[in-house]
Amino acid sequence: MSEQLSSAHFVSLFRSVAPYINLFRGKTFVLAFGGKAISGALAKSLAYDVNLLAALGVRLVLVHGARPQIEEELREKCIESRTHRGYRITDAPTLDCVIDAVGSVYLEIDALLSQGLPDTPMANSTIRVIKGNFTTAKPLGVLDGVDMQYAGSVRKIDAEGIRAQLGIGNIVLLSCLGASPTGEIFNLAMEEVAEATAVAIGAEKLIFLTDSQGVTDIDGKLLDEMTTDMAERLITLGEWLSPDLKRYMPSAVRASRSGVGRVHLIGFNEDGTLLQELFSRDGVGTIITRESLEILRDAKPDDIAGLVALIEPLEEDGTLVRRSRELLEREITRFSVVEHDGMIVGCAALYPYGEDQAELACLAVHPHYRRWGYGEQLMKRIETRARAVGIKRLFVLTTRTAHWFRERGFVDQTVDQLPVEKRLLYNMQRRSKVFAKPL
Repeated sequence: MSEQLSSAHFVSLFRSVAPYINLFRGKTFVLAFGGKAISGALAKSLAYDVNLLAALGVRLVLVHGARPQIEEELREKCIESRTHRGYRITDAPTLDCVIDAVGSVYLEIDALLSQGLPDTPMANSTIRVIKGNFTTAKPLGVLDGVDMQYAGSVRKIDAEGIRAQLGIGNIVLLSCLGASPTGEIFNLAMEEVAEATAVAIGAEKLIFLTDSQGVTDIDGKLLDEMTTDMAERLITLGEWLSPDLKRYMPSAVRASRSGVGRVHLIGFNEDGTLLQELFSRDGVGTIITRESLEILRDAKPDDIAGLVALIEPLEEDGTLVRRSRELLEREITRFSVVEHDGMIVGCAALYPYGEDQAELACLAVHPHYRRWGYGEQLMKRIETRARAVGIKRLFVLTTRTAHWFRERGFVDQTVDQLPVEKRLLYNMQRRSKVFAKPL
């Protein structure tokens, strides 16, 4: 029995990721991570997951840093580590350490992505990793009277060259080094390279692997999604944020405002976080978008397929009355929906009866989103729509959610108190309970 359950779980899980596979195929993701992620115990697992994304048709640009490796090089050569405003003051000896550290990290990543042993996730894989002069740099110059020397910022990203490599199936690997048109090498902030690259190539996603599970509030609770405005406020207030988050969040906000659709901040200290974030509804980290992922709006004809997928399971278990696709198409203007990250996760409909009464019907929320308060939001939207057309009394018929409606101001009614037209359609076999609420 347990083996059957395990098999059923595997099949169900595998099918559940199919929509994401279809959605991500051919899309471009920029994956950014610091040197800690590569020196950690899960570096090999990260390579496995990168390989899997590439095998599924995702176009990948990897951007790596090397802060701990640079610090180690500096210690070995007895060179003082100096920073100003979050940037490393990079004189010539320090630059030599940076070049050595970045080179060693690049070789380590190259080796990780070249694995292909039998009975491993990378068996039979043929990943080609391309590194080139895609990043043009410029000097930071003098900041607050401090000469930053070979510390630089991104001047230009060769978007056309990167797209060309992605188009033939290669993974592009960028580092925190860049050369200027004069041939000088500059030490760049990895997060700024990732930001500039994602914006230049029009990436669908920019993903930062961090030393935290994601962005948290002051009590340590994960904030699974944020708008850029929320994230910007938190940057100034969030003294509790981890070092990586303090560095990456400004780049995440700028990238989102510059057109990158989704910016993810997830931890690298647990195995499989990248896959869990991308291929599950709830994710495991924080996603930043310009606007809220949640949209409450009137339904459109294009929503029919999403509505059918949402209400069919509830029709099958008897929670909702069956509605044909043709009926939904005719009555689509009666519906309001909640859309979350492009998916219809809730709906409700308004059916007027006479001049002053209406039915709140087909209130449904996807099981994974019921804790988010979408049911109440939909109810309030229907109430608002009803008031706008002069409805004085809203009623509802339900077989499963009587207490939910009572808690929200609806009171018990008898079938005889329904409008005549609705009373004639009442299904005695369902024996739905009747509730009403004055508006």
